[in-house]
Amino acid sequence: MKKYFLILLTSLMTLVIATTEKYTRKYDDVEVDRILQNNRVLNNYIRCMLDEGPCTAEGRELRKTLPDALSTDCSKCNDKQKAMAEKVINHLKTKRSRDWDRLLAKFDPYGEYKKRYEQL
Repeated sequence: MKKYFLILLTSLMTLVIATTEKYTRKYDDVEVDRILQNNRVLNNYIRCMLDEGPCTAEGRELRKTLPDALSTDCSKCNDKQKAMAEKVINHLKTKRSRDWDRLLAKFDPYGEYKKRYEQL
C-alpha cells in the first residue's frame, strides 16, 4: 500500500511541476520597442518565423515556443512576456497587417487562436 501511495505522490508532484513550468526568462530584457521600430531587424525576425531566412538565437527560441504559447494562451508566459507579446501582436496587426496575415497562415492555419488576438 505504501508503494502505491509513493507512486501516486510522485506522479502528482511531477504533474504539478510540469504544469507550473514557465518559458525561459533569458530574453525578457530584449528591447521589443527598438525591434519594432527597426524594419530591417523586424523583417529578419519575420523571415525567421516564416522559415524564409536565418534566425538569431532569440528568433529560434521564439519560433520553437510560439506554437505552444498559442495553443495554451501563453499560460507558461510570465507577465513581462505576455505584455511583450501583446505589444508585438498589436504592432503587427496595425502596422504590418500583411506580415500578420502571413504569420497567422503559418501558425494558425485553421483560425483556432485568431479570435483570442482580435481583441488585443
